[in-house]
Amino acid sequence: MGFGRGNNLGYARTTGECVLFLNPDTVCNAAALEHCVRRVLAEPELGLISPKLVMADGSMDLACRRSIPTLWDGFCRASGLAARFSDKAWAAGYNLTHLPPNGTYDVGAINGAFMLGRRAVFDAIAPDGKVFDEAFFMYGDDLDLCIRVTRAGWRIVYDGRVAITHLKGLSVAKNYEAMSAAIFDANRDVYLKHFNPQGSAWVRWKWTVAFGAWKAVSRLKARVRGYRRVKPL
Repeated sequence: MGFGRGNNLGYARTTGECVLFLNPDTVCNAAALEHCVRRVLAEPELGLISPKLVMADGSMDLACRRSIPTLWDGFCRASGLAARFSDKAWAAGYNLTHLPPNGTYDVGAINGAFMLGRRAVFDAIAPDGKVFDEAFFMYGDDLDLCIRVTRAGWRIVYDGRVAITHLKGLSVAKNYEAMSAAIFDANRDVYLKHFNPQGSAWVRWKWTVAFGAWKAVSRLKARVRGYRRVKPL
């Protein structure tokens, strides 16, 4: 039924002041959960929060703290400049790698693997109960939600002082071609939804070409690596 629709059905059955959307490929812990809940309840301007997500190999899942990327950010990511100059703000705007991983600060977006917020926030942006946009079958929905929460006046917060494990990328590796295409196409559609409100043909062309080029470069790099990983977000 898709990621968004499944989460919306789950949301309709929840009770309580806070709601956590948590992927099944995570290993959570009480300390991280309690810390994030305390912050959400203590800071009414906070819309969504995520702890640091650590992958099985011990590396950080960079998608747990992101900007809303510009074309320049995407170019730096696709070209390798972001990796080469990961400590420089001018190159590292996509995954904010110039910021301390164990710190806490506002970000543009967090990963859909862990998204905690107050019910009042979700009800305000989705009075029909559809927290996630079901037009996105899988991928892109977390970025879309973060944009909507921010535009409604709340903060998106990353808190790296606590961490959980995210066993990321296992499903993508099983069907790389189909799922990598889905990732890039979904995020293109997020940009067409939020950054082309007038339906401009020029803007549609710009984002379609940009994401198409990014997809082609990333898939080529992944083939060279032996299909081990796709890194659009």
